[in-house]
Amino acid sequence: MKLRLMTYNVHRCVGGDRRLDVERVAEVISAHEPDVVALQELDVGRLRTGHVDQAHRLAELLKMGFHFHPAMTVEEELYGDAILTHLPEKLIRSGPLPFYRAVPGLEPRGALWIEVMVGETPVQIINTHLGLIPQEQKRQAAALIGEGWMSSDRWKAPGVLLGDFNATPYSATYRLLKAAARDAQSLAAGWAKAPTATFPSTFPFMRIDHVFLTKGLKTVNVFSPYDALARVASDHLPLVVDLEIEEG
Repeated sequence: MKLRLMTYNVHRCVGGDRRLDVERVAEVISAHEPDVVALQELDVGRLRTGHVDQAHRLAELLKMGFHFHPAMTVEEELYGDAILTHLPEKLIRSGPLPFYRAVPGLEPRGALWIEVMVGETPVQIINTHLGLIPQEQKRQAAALIGEGWMSSDRWKAPGVLLGDFNATPYSATYRLLKAAARDAQSLAAGWAKAPTATFPSTFPFMRIDHVFLTKGLKTVNVFSPYDALARVASDHLPLVVDLEIEEG
């Protein structure tokens, strides 16, 4: 069985041309027909983006179900991450990740975990967006691989951790996560080609958007669209990963 995933930091649907355009982001996603989409940096009911519920609007445009987790709440304004899918699904958990209080003014971070059914196989999927400071990233990554998330009794392979980690493959955060799961863009996951960078969208040279896999999943294709629409719709390109669910 095959499963197409996309992780995409949509930058509150404000593109490189500084234009707010939710429909444009939906067009980028729709062009590649993912089964599951992990989105980061969504605004819900925020003044700066016209009070639009971006998670709901994107799900509506793409004809998908969705779950949204607000990593940050300011009165009625929300900002956070979502998972969209057309597959049968259920929410397992959403919640905050550790906050690094040594540096004031950092953005709160969180994660969102759903289970999707691919045929008769349940697949666990966690979407996250880690902080910018290495010390907070490591704490957040440790929480994700800990008892509340990937070491939970409810986390059973096959499973995927994906999102914007703000961490390159040279970072301690990445190494911590790779010790717990396989990078989809690695030989360990069956991918022998050069890895794909996604940031910045105009000239991508950084790998900070990642997909990590448990056993039972094999990478069969990886790409990031680099057409004119994808380059302008957000400051990240989407990362698309095609997986094969292995039997046994």
